[in-house]
Amino acid sequence: QPVEATDDAFWDQFWADTATSVQDVFALVPAAEIRAVREESPSNLATLCYKAVEKLVQGAESGCHTEKERQIVLNCCRLLTRILPYIFEDPDWRGFFWSTVPGAGRGGGDEDDENARPLAESLLLAVADLLFCPDFTVQSHRRSTVDTAEDIHSIDSCEYIWEAGVGFAHSPQPNYIHDLNRTELLKLLLTCFSEAMYLPPSSDSSNANPWVQFFCSTENRHALPLFTSLLNVVCAYDPVGYGIPYNHLLFSDYREPLVEEAAQVLIVTLDYDSSTSSSPTVDGTTTGTAMDDVDPPGPDNLFVNYLSRIHREEDFQFILKGVARLLSNPLVQTYLPNSAKKIQFHQELLVLFWKLCDFNKKFLFFVLKSSDVLDILVPILYFLNDARADQSRVGLMHIGVFILLLLSGERNFGVRLNKPYSVRVPMDIPVFTGTHADLLIIVFHKIITSGHQRLQPLFDCLLTIVVNVSPYLKSLSMVAANKLLHLLEAFSTTWFLFSAVQNHHLVFFLLEVFNNIIQYQFDGNSNLVYAVIRKRNVFHQLANLPTDSQAIQKGLQRKKKTPEPISRTNSQDGVSMEGSRPAAPAEPGTLKTSLVATPGIDKLTEKSQVSEDGTMRSLEPESSQPPPEGNFPSAVSDGEAWSGEAAHPRRDRRRLSSASSSGQWTPTPDWVMSWKSKLPLQTIMRLLQVLVPQVEKICIDKGLTDESEILKFLQHGTLVGLLPVPHPILIRKYQANSGTAMWFRTYMWGVIYLRNVDPPIWYDTDVKLFEIQRV
Repeated sequence: QPVEATDDAFWDQFWADTATSVQDVFALVPAAEIRAVREESPSNLATLCYKAVEKLVQGAESGCHTEKERQIVLNCCRLLTRILPYIFEDPDWRGFFWSTVPGAGRGGGDEDDENARPLAESLLLAVADLLFCPDFTVQSHRRSTVDTAEDIHSIDSCEYIWEAGVGFAHSPQPNYIHDLNRTELLKLLLTCFSEAMYLPPSSDSSNANPWVQFFCSTENRHALPLFTSLLNVVCAYDPVGYGIPYNHLLFSDYREPLVEEAAQVLIVTLDYDSSTSSSPTVDGTTTGTAMDDVDPPGPDNLFVNYLSRIHREEDFQFILKGVARLLSNPLVQTYLPNSAKKIQFHQELLVLFWKLCDFNKKFLFFVLKSSDVLDILVPILYFLNDARADQSRVGLMHIGVFILLLLSGERNFGVRLNKPYSVRVPMDIPVFTGTHADLLIIVFHKIITSGHQRLQPLFDCLLTIVVNVSPYLKSLSMVAANKLLHLLEAFSTTWFLFSAVQNHHLVFFLLEVFNNIIQYQFDGNSNLVYAVIRKRNVFHQLANLPTDSQAIQKGLQRKKKTPEPISRTNSQDGVSMEGSRPAAPAEPGTLKTSLVATPGIDKLTEKSQVSEDGTMRSLEPESSQPPPEGNFPSAVSDGEAWSGEAAHPRRDRRRLSSASSSGQWTPTPDWVMSWKSKLPLQTIMRLLQVLVPQVEKICIDKGLTDESEILKFLQHGTLVGLLPVPHPILIRKYQANSGTAMWFRTYMWGVIYLRNVDPPIWYDTDVKLFEIQRV
């Protein structure tokens, strides 16, 4: 039956009960009942919502001084968190919170419609106020009796920032009750923002999230302190605490749920497509003129704006150290199992790190300036290696690779990789002695050779990263050099080259890597040169690749005989690092969320040329010849033709064999010729022509079988004047685009959906942004 809004006795029972936890609310209010009320007595649901919002507004106005008021506020908070997803899933209800309810949200009886705010705005402003409510969510600064309690409207919330860090030096006394209350309010906030989950993915950037838009606008007077509080709480968190092993088993950590919630709210508020606007950085990179006195106007989203304006070295240091500490936490785990608290929100941290680098170029340069970037690199490689066999973690693989692609566009990243790698993180990769570059190559090799099928669209990204750093790698270890040649061997088999329209791009990438190292870093790379000499037949086969129809057919018949993994009697390839566990597939029954396709590498990156003095200039894409880089199709571009071959629509390369089996596309002699003639083999052929006879002569003269002597000879050799003129270094820099913005949105909400299981806020509601599948 419809219940009158004035019937206070009826409505108060929803929030006046004292002891309910959020779990109780979820148990007491089943999904079926919410949907039934929504269909059968919509007026009751509407009344319930606006009554609950009214209570929050009243609580915010009064400052929540009594225990009873706080209890009411928390109960309304939990109730709205429970109900909102069911309002969002029904298109007819979706506008409800944006309609004005006469008299609601403006302190009751005032029937003046001019003044009425939409319910959503009242709700968001009340939550913002409540997050800085003395003695409820922040420490009161008054040390006196209740009579002179602080007036919520006169306090300056910037003095109540939750944690020291960026722009705030004072670290408030920890108070677990405040942490719990903040966590509940942030949960409600995240639920408000989650309307995005109920809209199908679209690359149209105009459909910005109205909840986030309003909350991050100048209407919210707490925007700055709240942004700072969220960022500082996340970056200051130290799960290991005082370093006492196993301490988390003795007492509960109230900070962790708050930090997780803060990280999730933060990345959602920063969901902003930077490709559609002039980039929100303030270091003058967008305009190309010297910095004027006035900063260019940033985006309307204040959170993105504040993030892009952080510039003090000590703030950057604080953020980078915090993110690196938290990302490394799962690695620390593996030495003393369960000794420290293991955080679970590394995916949110990676999204946050991505946003920082994308929106604040000064931060990106700061990260690359010191070898601290390696504290981010090593955990990312650990996650990539660990997740490679797990279907449910494809998204994690993608974001890790995206971050490395972004970093690899800067020269400093390649230079930093030369630092020796000594911290032995337990990974199931061969033991080697070498640098961080070796670690990167060995992990990438492992992903390509032993990851699951759905990672194939990432191959071109992985190899692009290696190409970008290759001109700066001073000396590769023998293990890494062999891995690169093993990849070339696998990718240059005729079966692989002829079985899909863009497989040969991978060979182009690898040849570019060898050329860069030989031309720019020949001196220290005797291991790689030696490996090239040993595997010279691979290069000769490529140069003599058959192009007649008969040979093409024959090549395709040789089904996938994978080349033998390169084994070396005297190398330690078989030995894995101490304490490592091989990557395991997903546990049966694991839920995963679907992702939209990512753009091909040519859409993800733009080419820049590095000139002698180290400056970069962008290159116009050449239209005349097909680029050797990956033009991999994504779900979006199914209909487009590939590089001028209108007759053969681009096809999905999800399965390597699909090309030959489906019969839609067949390789032709002309097609093979079109790219074979462009294979950049001159440098390597010249190197082989000069060095092979010399090495053979040494072996015959000295009866050598020992490779260390040959390596010694190669170390002191030189090819000055014998090689072709070095080509300019080409870097493929990541460029922001709507495709990746959309990908990040679906990935981020998928992570948040799966991580919020207690209480299960969105579980079993009709989300549209992604599909939920069981592995």
